[in-house]
Amino acid sequence: MLIGEVARRSGVSSRMLRHYDSLGLVRPTGRTVGNYREYSADDIRRIFHVESLRSLGLSLREIGQALEDPTFAPTALVSDLIQRTEDRLHREQELLERLRTVDASAPSGWEDVLRIIELLHTLDSPNAARRQQAVLAPRDDVPVPTEVLAKAILTESDANVAGALRWALARADGGVASIAPGLQSDDVDVRRRAVQAIVELPGVEATAVLEGALVDDDPIVRKHAALALGNRGVVAAIPALVGLIVEGINDVEAAEILGTLAADPTVITSLTDALTVSDSAGRIRLTQALAELPAPLADDALRQLVDDPDRVVAMLANALLKA
Repeated sequence: MLIGEVARRSGVSSRMLRHYDSLGLVRPTGRTVGNYREYSADDIRRIFHVESLRSLGLSLREIGQALEDPTFAPTALVSDLIQRTEDRLHREQELLERLRTVDASAPSGWEDVLRIIELLHTLDSPNAARRQQAVLAPRDDVPVPTEVLAKAILTESDANVAGALRWALARADGGVASIAPGLQSDDVDVRRRAVQAIVELPGVEATAVLEGALVDDDPIVRKHAALALGNRGVVAAIPALVGLIVEGINDVEAAEILGTLAADPTVITSLTDALTVSDSAGRIRLTQALAELPAPLADDALRQLVDDPDRVVAMLANALLKA
């Protein structure tokens, strides 16, 4: 079969077939009277072998070695290809995110694009002081775009830099929409960073996002959401605040917040219900929390606890009634 026919049937261009021949990768076994390349069935089969291996990302040199060496073991090479492919995909994902960040900043010209790229490089610096400086004192006094702030917040591990980023986000437009997706991450550290940023954002949009975080699997995320919502007067946080008291997580702060929400009947109901199912340490904390409520609301519950089988709880309730 002549080269033109092979090219049509295999989908490999005549130019590439000649290149394979020059490399010794696929040499036609025959020649016509006119000295044209003539490929046998075995030659064509080898062409398909070459193309199959190329589809895996092997170089032509690696393909030649694989086809010529009868002792060649593909395992190591395939493992190397997997690593190279993963590295390439990682670089491509980073590029995609960078392009999306530039696009989201709505640059008006190439100077804006270059400024965003410079900012992204600075925020990727291993020097925490440089990252913090980029946020607190941006070049040309141009604010850092919200999308850039949100991305940096979700990955920042330095407490001082993270604080500066949250401070800047709270002063930017669209902060909630930019940071809220972080609460859907499978990475618990990302969700914690996201909720810490959202609690510093005002408005009903932030409040709604925090209410969704009350059911997060992570107790730290739930804690931040519950305390912030309680301070905003959101009664939906009451069960979660009671849960913090039971677990001993920021229990004093949670009890004080419940005191400010005491007008809602859910507060006393949730506290008394928790008293029936909690362990001794939790019941002591719940009893102390009752003291944060206005006296008329807590007195009935405290009187019932005076005769509690747990001596510490009974003594504490009696002392609180006499206080």
